[in-house]
Amino acid sequence: MPAFYLIVITLGAFYLGYRFYSRYLAERVYALDPNFKTPSHEFSDGVDFVPTNKHILLGHHFTAVAGAAPIVGPAIAVYWGWLPAIAWVILGTIFGAGVHDFGAIVTSARNRGQNIGTLSGKVISARASTLFLLIIFFLLTLVNAVFGVVMAILFEAHPGSVIPAVIVIPIAMCIGQWVYRMKGAVLIPSIIGLILLYAAIPIGQMYPIHVDGLAHLVGLSVRTTWVILIFAYTWFASRLPVWLLLQPRDYINGQQLLVALAVIFAGVIVGWDQITAPAVNHVAEGTRQWFPYLFITIACGAISGFHSLVASGTTSKQIDKETDARYIGYCGALGEGSLALAAILACTAGLGSAADWNTAYSSFGAASGGALGHFVNGVGHFLANLGIDAQLGASFAVVVVVTFAGTTMDTGVRLQRYILEEIAELAGFRALVGKTTILTTLAVLIPLALALVPGGNGAGGKGFAFGQLWTLFGTTNQLTAGLALSVISVWVMSRNRNPLAAIVPLTFLLFMTSWALVLNLVSFLKEGSWMLLIMDAGIAVLTAWLIVEAVTALNRQRGERRAEVPSEA
Repeated sequence: MPAFYLIVITLGAFYLGYRFYSRYLAERVYALDPNFKTPSHEFSDGVDFVPTNKHILLGHHFTAVAGAAPIVGPAIAVYWGWLPAIAWVILGTIFGAGVHDFGAIVTSARNRGQNIGTLSGKVISARASTLFLLIIFFLLTLVNAVFGVVMAILFEAHPGSVIPAVIVIPIAMCIGQWVYRMKGAVLIPSIIGLILLYAAIPIGQMYPIHVDGLAHLVGLSVRTTWVILIFAYTWFASRLPVWLLLQPRDYINGQQLLVALAVIFAGVIVGWDQITAPAVNHVAEGTRQWFPYLFITIACGAISGFHSLVASGTTSKQIDKETDARYIGYCGALGEGSLALAAILACTAGLGSAADWNTAYSSFGAASGGALGHFVNGVGHFLANLGIDAQLGASFAVVVVVTFAGTTMDTGVRLQRYILEEIAELAGFRALVGKTTILTTLAVLIPLALALVPGGNGAGGKGFAFGQLWTLFGTTNQLTAGLALSVISVWVMSRNRNPLAAIVPLTFLLFMTSWALVLNLVSFLKEGSWMLLIMDAGIAVLTAWLIVEAVTALNRQRGERRAEVPSEA
């Protein structure tokens, strides 16, 4: 089947989802009010609470939620065939992520711009707030570990991508100085920055950076050396002011994402590539089956709890009108789904013949260990359709993934530091409160230790337990989404509105996550992967806790509705 058909079907479904379902959510579920005074106006301070044009705010929101996860998850999940993967991306985006991201913005905006963790304590129970803190800790640990490994794998396999990936740092810092010190506009400098970044790609090809000598000197593997260097970088980057590196790199990444989607779709159309992967890949008994693993393997790109942290953390504080939430929240989810579509196309139509695909996806270990390489090679093939050298195109794809992953790690380590400080405060370890250096060091060492767990699941039977780490990341992410949907459901019920649009994806996610957690527990026990077993068991306990809290809160709210005491937030 021509890959172009998937583009038409997916983008057509996204259009209909926005046109009709998001309108239903806006009018019948969230009941948006154009006259509601949003937190950006009520608490305007010029720093965090700033009324922002909806197009600019969409760019911030989309860039903040779009890391490398919408690429990695689908690139692994096509192991079960392209049909289940694209079906989950379409349905999950329209009926899951759209409801979740949109709802998190509205619920937060209606509650003084409070984050979803604080809201869980207010809307559900005080215990739920503690639960959310623990889930965020798990999620951030896994996010940082996973993306540290992702970047190390790519740097080892594509040393030509190191120079462009590094050069974006001083470029972003110069833009940050220009915007915040000189009060200059950001659009033109960020476009110039993007051009300089792409100009560095051929330079990187001419001067690839290897760390083999350093690795040999310290007695470590090349990949382990890269992982340690990357985490050392995040220790410094996460301590810099956000305006100096993080925010200007967001501007560059936002434009880079649009360019990447445009060239990938154009390459598919010009080359008229055929999908060579099977619609459904019937894998052997005893190996991971698509049901339920598909729904935790593709988190970002279908539905992701991480988005609720951004939606209620920064987006809700900048929204100008409440009615803008539909455009920003729902379109942000559609953008993630579009990136997942690009990854599916690269890994099902960009790898050559059916025999080539079967070799690349011969097992789940090969799929998870080689996912990034498959995406990179697929994009290289699409760019070759446009007359661009395939190797140069592959470097372009690596730079996209690495810069996205780097931004996610900068944010993740920073957030991990905040969470550690909050946990220390709750636990009574006052000595740690305010100790930025110690907290940052802990925020780096904890995920670094996890990233270095050997698992033998990487490409060629070496490397880290990447496949297991990814499934743990997926379950934690979906657990976070479940908690956010619980908050949204209870809030919608409290306004005497029908909460079914949020309850359906909530129930589905909790069922699939619980099922996958049990299967993982059995698998880790058989393999003797004790660290992963302990983490999986911890997530399972949190899931059971979440189910109890969600059911209790919904029953309580239903009882209040029956007593006819509805309340407006």
